[in-house]
Amino acid sequence: MTIDRSKRRRFLQAAAAAGVLGVAGCLGDEDVDPEDDDPLDDDDDDMDIGDDDDDVDEDVDYEIRWGTSTGGTMDVGLAVEAAVSEVSDTLAYSTIESPGYIGTTYRVADNEFDGGIIDTNSLNNARTGQSDFADDPVDILPWQGFLAFPYGIYVMAREDTDIETFDDLAGANVYPAEPGFSTRDTTLDVWQQDPIADIYEEMNIVDMDVADAPGAMEEGSIDAAIAYGTPGVGNTGWVVEYDARVDVRYVEHTDDLIEAIETFPGASLNEFDNAQEEFAWDQDIGTDEIVTWDLNITYAFHPECPEGAAYELTRIAAEENDVIRQSEQRFTPENAEDLVTGALDDYPFHPGAAEYYQDAGVWDDDWVIGDVDQMGEYFE
Repeated sequence: MTIDRSKRRRFLQAAAAAGVLGVAGCLGDEDVDPEDDDPLDDDDDDMDIGDDDDDVDEDVDYEIRWGTSTGGTMDVGLAVEAAVSEVSDTLAYSTIESPGYIGTTYRVADNEFDGGIIDTNSLNNARTGQSDFADDPVDILPWQGFLAFPYGIYVMAREDTDIETFDDLAGANVYPAEPGFSTRDTTLDVWQQDPIADIYEEMNIVDMDVADAPGAMEEGSIDAAIAYGTPGVGNTGWVVEYDARVDVRYVEHTDDLIEAIETFPGASLNEFDNAQEEFAWDQDIGTDEIVTWDLNITYAFHPECPEGAAYELTRIAAEENDVIRQSEQRFTPENAEDLVTGALDDYPFHPGAAEYYQDAGVWDDDWVIGDVDQMGEYFE
């Protein structure tokens, strides 16, 4: 595999600086517009996935490059890198900054990484040629590996509005996050499902940067906004900000909303009876019981990533996850069964990951194992 050590050193220096900014609260969310400047523009257009060359560490069997977007996702990626360095004798892992989940999907397909951290909705849209991939499809799909963490998404309304249930969002000014964010794309995809599509069609969708949204809520130009975070860790940064500035309450879910979530393949339904604690709200949101549509953030492999490397990385995620969480609590799986939570139906798993799941006794025979000779044929 081709690894540029000088670029790796420059990345680590940049990551260290980013860590300082992150502590100060200056970094945004890990969703990034794929049209933003690409940190890989200076790299070679193609890399040899899984091939050995003189740059590879001779003390390990495999060395892999992993595309990772910023914010909390980068924190998880660096924690996995640290854990691999500590516990594996066969694998070396390099975290490479990549512009967002959608951008990472394109870059894995373009052979720039051995894999990337990508949400399941982007994977599903790449497979079906929807959303960003309708006009710019990929030739190959990243293959499923394992869950890294979920984003539970739900809706909050300003306390001074008349919005109480999801149906009341018809006619309201609703903010589903910043254009280009995967959380926004997933939310709009869910809302366009029957039987709630008619509610969505009557919403006034607000477009703005997440940095401006808390102020707009405070001023009254946004009536309701999505909230999202990792259960047990807390909400994402801009939601934490509007929690501090605006009185809000949970927009009560309806049976129709639950049906729409269950219908949509790119997200999974989750229910909480202690939402105040799970998402670390600083104010009373009016209930402890909420429903979320979960955007699952996963490790997805390039089809030609060596099977041994995929097996070892999956093993570390299943068996050494406590080491990962020493650096970053957002990595939530605690065992092999957790790693396959929210897996996409009829979407290929990398054979190295599949082999580990078979050995661990959690493999479902209805799942698909990718065949590298057919890697361009798994589209719908």
